[in-house]
Amino acid sequence: MHVEDLLRLESLDLTLLWGGPPLLAREISGVTATDLEDPGRFLQRGEIVLSGLVWWSAADEEGTADRFVAALRDAGAAALLAGEETHGTVPEVLVDACRRHGIALFSVPVHTSFRAITDTVYLRQWGDLSRRPAADPYALPENVRGELSRLLADGADPDTLLARAVDRLGTPPCYVLSATGRTIARTPGAPALSAAEAAGRLKAALRVDPDASAYGQWFLHLPGAVEVPPRMLHEIAEVFAQYRRGVLRREAAACGAAAELLGLLGLLGLDTPGSGSGSGSGSSSGSGSRSAAVAAALRACGLPEHGPYTVVEVSLGAAGSDAAEALGEVLRHLTGHRSVMGSLAGGRAAAVIATDSGSPEDVVPALKELWPTLHACDAAVLPYGGISTTAVTPAELNGALVQARYALTAAARAGSANLTAIDDLTTLNALLAGVPTDVRTAFGIHALGPLADATNPSHRMLLDTLDTFLTHNGSWARTAEALHLHVNTVHYRIQRVELLTGRDLARLDHKLDLKAALLCR
Repeated sequence: MHVEDLLRLESLDLTLLWGGPPLLAREISGVTATDLEDPGRFLQRGEIVLSGLVWWSAADEEGTADRFVAALRDAGAAALLAGEETHGTVPEVLVDACRRHGIALFSVPVHTSFRAITDTVYLRQWGDLSRRPAADPYALPENVRGELSRLLADGADPDTLLARAVDRLGTPPCYVLSATGRTIARTPGAPALSAAEAAGRLKAALRVDPDASAYGQWFLHLPGAVEVPPRMLHEIAEVFAQYRRGVLRREAAACGAAAELLGLLGLLGLDTPGSGSGSGSGSSSGSGSRSAAVAAALRACGLPEHGPYTVVEVSLGAAGSDAAEALGEVLRHLTGHRSVMGSLAGGRAAAVIATDSGSPEDVVPALKELWPTLHACDAAVLPYGGISTTAVTPAELNGALVQARYALTAAARAGSANLTAIDDLTTLNALLAGVPTDVRTAFGIHALGPLADATNPSHRMLLDTLDTFLTHNGSWARTAEALHLHVNTVHYRIQRVELLTGRDLARLDHKLDLKAALLCR
């Protein structure tokens, strides 16, 4: 379906406000309704955008409309359909912005609902895709196509869609699987699969949506020896591609609440007794208002106002643009838990997990078991993750977010696909792994003093002696044996280390300082 086809649908009664033939010839991939001032990150290329213009007011500067349309252009939107109900007409500044950025603009009259436009587009798309000669044995029958279209529009569950799609084949065992082996749909005769079993079958399955990321991809899998025409398989796959896009649109609508909650967690706990300039009723009032705000944000996200909670933070390293999708995929495996997820700065993503019928202790082992399947989605990308300890109350969520971030830093230092829980940091080396690289380097330089200059051969020799001495628990004899030196030589070198670093290696705390400095190199 193309943008110009919208004008031919009399039932929609749309008016073209701006757009030339090249823009009207663009193909429509889907529909997104939004009233965010900056919707770009929630759009997919080729979509038409429906907006009631709630984000705009007559007092706004021209730049507000310009930024909105620029976001549509950058996301590759096919056209903007602006509703007339909020302002009575489409503002002229929006028309000018669409003209500058090359976005076709339609006005939507009050009597035309956005739902009617969405349903019309998707039903028309399905008809365009599957329009085949009636006698063609390789396409789904026309009555099946029509029924699947209605089921999609009515919000049918994926099991129903799949069973009806393969009914003509005798309803053989059939699955729709996620990239990590999660079963999204299966026919009644298909046995349940574990995530590991399902992930092992993906190579023999058909990709549902070629435009999906490695972590958001779905697969259609028929394990039996059923003769299925390729065109029919692709048509069934397209049904689930449309279903998947609908799921993504619904999830995008919840991103605002998640972002608000994660933002509040960054502020919670600042007004604690003795921590700031205020005290008494003022400090208590500030802390109380923030606690109330977090409780409201938890409700808006569909999470309970009381714990326990677990916080997870994820990064995909330099290729981090799909971190939120990767985290969302593994979270969907967790049964007995509810979660809300949002994107963070630097390409990271974080989630708050609340336990319903399960146990908070189940979260860490479940996620660690799933982590290899997440890495298998894209072997060229190393997913890192950090998990907090259990937060019993909302007031502990801020600390849990800090813990998850620290554990994520420790996981990234491992140099492999790694998920680290804060409970895993049980040694000095593991604890230091979570310290940012710049801080580690600065500590090592200042603690080791002149010995930090690794270009000096004499200093390198002293560092090797120090490392061996500490490894052998300060034993002169065992250090001398390990280095093939006389014990007097070891004594001399350790004295030089003490002189250059200003430390006394007869003291335990000084030994720990230098051991930490060596680990931070």
